[in-house]
Amino acid sequence: MLYPIKFIPIVKTLVWGSEIWMLSAVEGNESVVVNGAEAGKTITALAEEYKDALLGKSVYERTGSRFPLLIKDIVTHDRLSIQVHPDDALAQKRGYPCGKTEMWYIREAEPGASLISGFAEQVTPGEYKALVEQHRITDVLAAHPVAPGDAFFIPAGRIHAIGAGISLYEIQQTSNTTYRIYDYGRPGLDGKPRQLHTEEALDAIDYKVYDDYKGTLPISCPYFTTSLLEADGKKVIDLREKDSFFLLIGLKGKAVLETSIPHDGPTKGHRTEISEGELVLIPATATSVTVTPLEGKAELITVLQ
Repeated sequence: MLYPIKFIPIVKTLVWGSEIWMLSAVEGNESVVVNGAEAGKTITALAEEYKDALLGKSVYERTGSRFPLLIKDIVTHDRLSIQVHPDDALAQKRGYPCGKTEMWYIREAEPGASLISGFAEQVTPGEYKALVEQHRITDVLAAHPVAPGDAFFIPAGRIHAIGAGISLYEIQQTSNTTYRIYDYGRPGLDGKPRQLHTEEALDAIDYKVYDDYKGTLPISCPYFTTSLLEADGKKVIDLREKDSFFLLIGLKGKAVLETSIPHDGPTKGHRTEISEGELVLIPATATSVTVTPLEGKAELITVLQ
């Protein structure tokens, strides 16, 4: 029987900071259920068992039992490498299940913190290679000062890098395919230079310059719709027409979720608490979720496929 599900966080320490994989179906890093009757099962096992009841009919038709999204909580003390991700077509041509489109929601940022998203000036593929070799690639990239509440959509093909002093949530396709273009000559945790993928990135990059790279929620694309939910009183979310699983991610405060899920008999209600830094997966069979803040006001990120 399905119910609102929580998972054991997967904690990763990296050369530039840390990541918590809040929900992952990446092979070798599959999230494990921590609450209720399904505790101990992986997200993949749940999807294989419950299929469209968990994921939604249209989602299951597109992705099968491979949970389609990877959710991370990222904290940086140093800047990340300059990188890019392939789109679905290029990824599949190279033997990967899918590409990697993602978005960032800034939770906290130190004064002066910034990140890179896109080009500031037009370059050709040949100029890109030369700039990397000359250690000048950052000269042509668009840097953006950031503050809490900023959001960035990073479609596959967009060159990008998170800067130091930033905490953010990342919502992305279930893919760990990253082409690291430039890493400032920095060694990894093992003391050795980290592998670069300058050549692989060559035909993955979108070289266009766009008018605006920074946005606000909601952000919607074919892979996810991400919104901000602010509750200073009881809020009811109608899920009857969504045909998708529903994710809630704690941003500020604490709230109670009352979820209505029809079973063989009468609709059954489930009560779940969610705090900052927690994720709850609501199955696609749910008809509604009522969010009630426990301490004045709660803010959550919501995600649908």
